[in-house]
Amino acid sequence: MFTYLLKRLGLAALVVMAVLLLLFSMLHMIPGNPAILALGTRASPEAIAEYSARMHLDKPVLTQFVYFLGNAVQGDLGQDVFSNRAVTSVIGERIGFSLALICTGMGWAVLLGVPLGCLAAVRPGSWLDRVTGVFSVGMIAVPSFLVSIWALLLFSLELRWLPAIGAGEPGDLADQLSHLVLPAFAIGLGWVGYLARMVRASMLEVMGEPYIRSARAFGLKPRRVVLSYALRVAILPTITLIGMGFGGLISSAVFAEIIFARPGVGKMIFDAVSDRNFPIVQGGVLVATGFYILVVLISDLLIAWLDPRVRSSL
Repeated sequence: MFTYLLKRLGLAALVVMAVLLLLFSMLHMIPGNPAILALGTRASPEAIAEYSARMHLDKPVLTQFVYFLGNAVQGDLGQDVFSNRAVTSVIGERIGFSLALICTGMGWAVLLGVPLGCLAAVRPGSWLDRVTGVFSVGMIAVPSFLVSIWALLLFSLELRWLPAIGAGEPGDLADQLSHLVLPAFAIGLGWVGYLARMVRASMLEVMGEPYIRSARAFGLKPRRVVLSYALRVAILPTITLIGMGFGGLISSAVFAEIIFARPGVGKMIFDAVSDRNFPIVQGGVLVATGFYILVVLISDLLIAWLDPRVRSSL
């Protein structure tokens, strides 16, 4: 298991380096001088030169990448161009809002999608199976930003059930939860369909295995057969899908944070790209990539812990 963990960590480090190198290349493909884009056309030559030296913009791209990587390992992601605050402090103020949104969106999708998939697999061909299939495909087909817009128009502006924008008053948990409902619903709706379809397909495959037929032949209760034997094996591919799903939710959260004006990391990166605030962009992308890789690593370790076949192959 320890060797497996080392391999996954090494692969994760290579992925992070590849993402950062690609980000650096894309940022430097933007036409114009990055210092002028950040400081404005009215900036003095001295200010431009000072900014270029401070950001190592007067050095080759590969050298800049090495500087940034070395500082990032030490926990230094640079300084905000406009406020001169540490990027880690800026991200630290916003990451909680993004984590709450992403985890809540995936949480309610799991709580609804997994039982729907189980029920559809236990009664294949029934009206419940057909309805679940239609709704699953429909939820997958609708993009999250469109769900966000319609949810905002319907539940906030028309019915006035929930607040429209913001993240709630600091310290008021009830207000913060009410502001979290609509964006979490918007980004998690599609994943209800994904999870329901995955669980249904896995359950149908497992329900035909010999050990399931043996459990039924021994007279075990159908509920115990489904929950204790079939679902325990069928849930393994779903765990992988959930881990990968956090990557999709990160991108969906960007649209939700923009539409609902939530002060999260996604909106921060969007504003930083518009302002050519490269340190914020680099730090935000690094944190988002690291979070996604961490979740995928946890899902892989969880599967290795739950499945003896995976442990024996390590």
